[in-house]
Amino acid sequence: MGVIDFTKAPVKTGSIYPKPYDAEMAGRWSIRLGEAGGLTQFGVNVVVLEPGAKSSLRHWHLNEDEFVMITQGTCTLVDDDGRHEMSVGACAAFPAGEENGHHFLNETDEEVRFLVVGTKAATEVATYADIDLKVEMKDGTATFSRKDGTPYEGDEQ
Repeated sequence: MGVIDFTKAPVKTGSIYPKPYDAEMAGRWSIRLGEAGGLTQFGVNVVVLEPGAKSSLRHWHLNEDEFVMITQGTCTLVDDDGRHEMSVGACAAFPAGEENGHHFLNETDEEVRFLVVGTKAATEVATYADIDLKVEMKDGTATFSRKDGTPYEGDEQ
């Protein structure tokens, strides 16, 4: 494929999270550069956070490495070690299997963008640090359950 036209890359909006957690992702979208380039072994995305938005529920990956580099603005990484202000050029890495729930918050009045590079495991499990929820991704399908493995039926937040 070679050169990727950033302006023509697919854009993903919305969330795969079940209700009521899906609503928490308002103001977040991503530009799917890896998909635009035909990559299959790892993902490359630019995540955009509007003011007040967050990247995800705090989570950690069982089988996938994740790397993040801030490319525009200033955001706050929240992980198990606390809050970390990150500005352009700052990087964070989350090795597969490391139980460090993390997400990024835009607590500014300006748009934030960051590059995310991550492996694409055949089967992935992500566990959400602050709530009783995990997801298994297999063949492009997300199956949500409680941390003990019982099916997730939805609940009040």
